[in-house]
Amino acid sequence: MNNDDYVREVHDKGWQFDRRRMLTVLGGAGTLAVAGGSSLLGGGARAAAAACVAEVESETAGPFPADGSNGPDVRVLSGIVRSDIRPSFGTSTTVAPGVPLQFSLTISNLSCAPLAGAAVYAWHCDRAGRYSLYSSGVTSENYLRGIQVTDSTGRVTFTSIYPACYSGRWPHIHFEVYSSLSDATGGAGPIRKTSQIALPEAISKTVYATATGYSQSVTNMSRISLATDMVFRDDLAAREMATVTGSVSAGYVASLAITVDPTKTETGGGPRASA
Repeated sequence: MNNDDYVREVHDKGWQFDRRRMLTVLGGAGTLAVAGGSSLLGGGARAAAAACVAEVESETAGPFPADGSNGPDVRVLSGIVRSDIRPSFGTSTTVAPGVPLQFSLTISNLSCAPLAGAAVYAWHCDRAGRYSLYSSGVTSENYLRGIQVTDSTGRVTFTSIYPACYSGRWPHIHFEVYSSLSDATGGAGPIRKTSQIALPEAISKTVYATATGYSQSVTNMSRISLATDMVFRDDLAAREMATVTGSVSAGYVASLAITVDPTKTETGGGPRASA
């Protein structure tokens, strides 16, 4: 079975795996910061306060997570903790080619406080729409996968490439949130949040139309919309759409602020009957 067929069969079945919910902020301080105190906050603080109003949606990790739930577990390998996820590590040193992309997640808890010391495992496809360790031609690679620990502001940053738009899916990046680095790299979790980052339409189309190696993404992008995407169609990625700036020549910078409930436990990826 080729990659596209497998994706259609089991990957990102949003209707089946999605556990969407809206949570309001508890506690007066958080409410005042959003509703009544916005004029006293700087731009970054206002954005963080707004982002923590509702928890980010939980999404499927799909069939290619490499988190031990469906085949390999890259999380436990030496070298997975890194900010630059473009190269493979271990027995391969292949570097995934593509338009440079630096993406960041800033994570708050339900009280709008930064989730410092948490760990984020992030992964996505390459410019040809392939997932390392799974897709034909890259099963011996582990690039475009990595773990980082949030700083005092709840932020992690990865250096990567702009992912492709493959058949049936809007351009996206997968991630799992853990309470600590030891939880993320120990192989047992627990996972506190499984979700995805959506990338903007206009910028994606620019990358695919002008950059080398993304030609198939032009066709795939023309056949998908947020409204028809199996994952983002419920709310058009309202809390998952990254803010992206930059250019094809200079590279892009993407950022997303999210809220996570650090007391919840979620399942990993891979084909499964229910979430």
